[in-house]
This record gives sequence, structure tokens and C-alpha cells, in this order.
Amino acid sequence: MMEQKNFLIEKEFCGMEPDAIPEDCPVLTALSVIGGKWKIPVIYVLRGEPVRFSALQRTLDGITQKMLTQCLRELEADGLVHREVYPQVPPRVEYSLTPLACKLQPILYSLCEWGTQYQQEAEIRGQRAV
Repeated sequence: MMEQKNFLIEKEFCGMEPDAIPEDCPVLTALSVIGGKWKIPVIYVLRGEPVRFSALQRTLDGITQKMLTQCLRELEADGLVHREVYPQVPPRVEYSLTPLACKLQPILYSLCEWGTQYQQEAEIRGQRAV
């Protein structure tokens, strides 16, 4: 673990020196786009075929209609979610990931692996993994 930490301290991270975080930091930009409690779970649910709003809400236990609407609007505004409205009565709306959002999949897979390791290590330490 110490070797990895030293590597991160010595190596530039996204072109940044370790003692300065610029306002246009790419990591902070990414976190501002996908950060929050619900955005990654929404992206996860949308990873397959298009999904209707009601199905999304049923799948994401605990999310309110207002929060899901806000989350989808933000992801759409950021170019990660496509909203397709079908001209029928009643209107049918489906959500899907854009190609830009699909580029997140390997990153989210790595994050999942890290989370699994963290949970296992927290269990060994006798701590609760959030």
C-alpha cells in the first residue's frame, strides 16, 4: 500500500502537481457531473436498453419522483442521458445512455472493484463499510 501511495505522490495526476488543484481540474469536473447519491445508480440502470421513468423509479429503491426527475435532467443537460419522447397518447418517454456516458463503463467497473475491496478490508478491520 505504501508503494502505491508514494507513486501517487511522486507522479503528476492529470497534469497537476501534488500541491495544487486548479479550478479546471478534470477529476473535479468528472465528479461534478457524476457525483451525488443517485447519478451513478441511474447510469447503472440505464446501461442496457432504454428504460421508462416508472421502471427507473421502481428499480431505484428510495428515490423520489422529484429527485429522479432532477437527476435525469442534469444527466441529459451534461450529455450523458438521451430522452426519447414518443408521439402517442399517453406520451411515452424512454431514457438511455449516450455514447459519452458509455465511456464511463470501464471507470465504473474499476470503481466497483475498488468498492468491493474496500468492503472486504472494512469487514476485516471490523468496521462498517458505508
